[in-house]
Amino acid sequence: QVQFVESGGGLVQSGGSLRLSCLASGTTFSINTMGWYRQCPGKQRELVASITKFGSTEYAESVTGRFTISRENAKKAVYLQMNSLKPEDTAVYYCNSGPPALVLRPENGFWGQGTQVTVSS
Repeated sequence: QVQFVESGGGLVQSGGSLRLSCLASGTTFSINTMGWYRQCPGKQRELVASITKFGSTEYAESVTGRFTISRENAKKAVYLQMNSLKPEDTAVYYCNSGPPALVLRPENGFWGQGTQVTVSS
């Protein structure tokens, strides 16, 4: 059974920082691409950042230069350092494993509870 446990969210003022953590189980973590996703109320879930098993990273244009994704294979952990936060970053943040195009398919039901990030202006 695949499980993801996200933590580290909270309420922060605009311009502040947060570090999200995700612990995964039940996956072949070290060979999978890992990603952080977010969902705002009334909107579809979107990819924020991803990191391959080789450490190559990709970011959504809206977070490039502000967010950094990293991973620790030994701990089956993936992190998201978020700096210069903006109110539009407010969302529930989730992590997941696998190619983002497959992860975002509607039939993918393997999601954790997520962690709420709220950025006040």
